[in-house]
Amino acid sequence: LGLDMEELEEIEEDAGLGNGGLGRLAACFLDSMATLGLAAYGYGIRYEYGIFNQKIRDGWQVEEADDWLRHGNPWEKARPEYMLPVHFYGRVEHTATGAKWVDTQVVLALPYDTPVPGYMNNTVNTMRLWSARAPNDFNLRDFNVGDYIQAVLDRNLAENISRVLYPNDNFFEGKELRLKQEYFVVAATLQDIIRRFKASKFGSTDSVRTVFDSFPDQVAIQLNDTHPAMAIPELMRIFVDIEKLPWNKAWDITKRTFAYTNHTVLPEALERWPVDLVEKLLPRHLQIIYEINQKHLDHIASLFPDDVERLRRMSLIEEGGTKRINMAHLCIVGSHAVNGVAKIHSEIVKTQVFEDFAELEPEKFQNKTNGITPRRWLLLCNPGLAELIAEKIGEDYVRDLSQLTKLHKFVDDDLFIREVAKVKQENKVKFASYLEKEYKVKINPSSMFDVHVKRIHEYKRQLMNCLHIITIYNRIRRDPTKLFVPRTVIIGGKAAPGYHMAKMIIKLINAVASVVNNDPTVGSKLKVIFLENYRVSLAEKVIPATDLSEQISTAGTEASGTGNMKFMLNGALTIGTMDGANVEMAEEAGEENLFIFGMRVEDVVELDKEGYDAQKYYEELPELKEAVDQIASGFFSPEEPELFKDVVNMLFHHDR
Repeated sequence: LGLDMEELEEIEEDAGLGNGGLGRLAACFLDSMATLGLAAYGYGIRYEYGIFNQKIRDGWQVEEADDWLRHGNPWEKARPEYMLPVHFYGRVEHTATGAKWVDTQVVLALPYDTPVPGYMNNTVNTMRLWSARAPNDFNLRDFNVGDYIQAVLDRNLAENISRVLYPNDNFFEGKELRLKQEYFVVAATLQDIIRRFKASKFGSTDSVRTVFDSFPDQVAIQLNDTHPAMAIPELMRIFVDIEKLPWNKAWDITKRTFAYTNHTVLPEALERWPVDLVEKLLPRHLQIIYEINQKHLDHIASLFPDDVERLRRMSLIEEGGTKRINMAHLCIVGSHAVNGVAKIHSEIVKTQVFEDFAELEPEKFQNKTNGITPRRWLLLCNPGLAELIAEKIGEDYVRDLSQLTKLHKFVDDDLFIREVAKVKQENKVKFASYLEKEYKVKINPSSMFDVHVKRIHEYKRQLMNCLHIITIYNRIRRDPTKLFVPRTVIIGGKAAPGYHMAKMIIKLINAVASVVNNDPTVGSKLKVIFLENYRVSLAEKVIPATDLSEQISTAGTEASGTGNMKFMLNGALTIGTMDGANVEMAEEAGEENLFIFGMRVEDVVELDKEGYDAQKYYEELPELKEAVDQIASGFFSPEEPELFKDVVNMLFHHDR
C-alpha cells in the first residue's frame, strides 16, 4: 500500500490500562501463556481513560486525560451477546431457602475481546475486558416518571464504573468507585467462567443442578494482587445462595480454585476496605466475609487456645478506629497457594508480613520470580541484537530463553563482541536523534547512557540518583580539565497525581537538568534529561539504547522489578541494590558482572532498630553536604530559593 510500517506503528496509541509493573506483568503473562499453548484468559476492565498522559510544563508534571479510544481500537471486538448483569447496594433477606440479595441496582457488563496470539504457533487466546453499561430501564422503572431526560442523563452514573484507571502505583486509596470497579470485574468474570463451565461436558447436570465437584480441576483463577479479592466471597455467594451448595463443600471448591500473587509489602499499598463501605455496597458479601472469618478464627483458636493477640493479628477484620477488611488476609485464607514475585520478596512475605499464616500452612507459600516476554522485549524492540544472537545459536531461544547460555562459548569471539557493541551504538544513535527531535538537546551518542525509568516513588530512590548527578556536576566544575567519562543521565516515569513528594522530585530533577545542561564548563561531559510520558512504547525505544540500568530501590522494598530484566536482556550493565529480582540476576550472571552496592535487607533492619540519623552522614560526607546545601539554598531554584524545603526536610527527618 506504499505505507511505512514504522510510521504506522508510531500512530497507534498505547493501551495504557495499568499503572506499572503489575499491569505490564499481566500483559507479558498473556503473551507467554499463548506462546506455551495454554488455554488461558486474561480478564480486566476496558477503561475509557487509561493511565494519564504526562506533560512537563516548567519542570512540573501536568496530567492530561488519556483518550486512547479517540480513533477507535481495531483490535477489539464487542461481544454484546455475552453481556452480564452486576448488582450493587440493596439488602439481604433471610428466607427458608437461604439468603437473598434484593433491591439491588444493576449495571451491565459488556465484554470486549482482544486476540492474544502465541508466537508462531497457531494459538490465539482471548483477553476479555468489561465495559459498564446502564440497563435501558435505568432510573425509569421507579418514581421519577416525570423526568425522562434526567433519567437518561443519569445513565452516566452507572457507566462511570469503567471510565478511568486509578493512577496510583503501590498505594491504596479507599474510594467507593474503586471498590465498585473491583467488584464489577470480579462479578462479570465469575459469571462468565461458570457459564463456560456449565456449557462444557464437565458441568454435567444431574437433571436439575450442576455438579461442581470437578470445578477446580477445570478452572484455576489467579488473583493478580488483592484487587480482585472480592472474587472469593462472590464465588461463595454463587455456590451457596444461588447453586445451593452446602457451605463446607462450597468453601473447599473455592479454596482449590483460587491462588493469590502478592505484589508488594509496602504497608501503604495493602488494601484495607472500611466495613461500612462494603456493607453499603455489597451487604451479602460482608456477611460471607464475616462467616469466613468466624470459621477461620475458630480454627486458629482451637490450635492456639487463649492466644488472643494471634487472633487479632490473623483476623480478616481489623478493629480499632474504623473497622476494616484486610484483603490480603482474605486472599491467603481463601486460596490454596500464595506466591511472592522474587526469592527475597517471597521470604519477606513468609517471615515478616504474613508470618502467622506461613507458620500455620508453610506449604501454601511459594515463590514465582517474575519474568518478561522476550518477544516484545528483545525481538520486537531490538531486532539487530535478536538477529545477531540468532546467527550464533539459532532461533529457538525466542521461545526458550535458557538457551542464551549457548552464548558463553563466544565470550572471546572478538568479531561477535564488536558486532554486539555496534548494535548498541546504532541503537544509541537512533535514540539520540529521537531525543534531539523531541527535546531539542544535543546528545553525545558516545556518552554513557545512564537510564533510570520506572514509576516515581520514594522507595525507588530517583532522589538518590539526583543527588549523584549533582555530585558528578560538582566534581566536573571543581576540575574541568580532569578526564571524565561523558554521561547522559535519563530519568523518566509518572508520579501519582496526589503524591506530593514524587512530584517535587520530578521538579527537582528538571531544575537540576536546566542548570547542568546550560553550564558551559560542563559542556557535553554531563547531560540530564527527564523523559516525558514514560510508557511501554517509549520503553521499547530507550531500553535497547541503554548502557547502564539503574535498579537502586532500598533493599526489601521492590518486590521484584521487571525493567531490570529488560535492560539486561538488551545488553545494559546494571547498577543496583540486592533487592527484588536483582538478587536472582546477580546469581545468574555472576555478582562480579553487576555493580551491586548498598545495604542488604539485614542491614536495613539493623539500621531501623538503631535509628537512622541523616545528620550524621550529612556532616561526614563533604560532597553530600555540598549537594544537599545547594538544593536547600536555592542554587537550582534561584527565583524561589525555598522551593525544595519539603524535600530537604524529608531527607533529614522522615526518610524511609
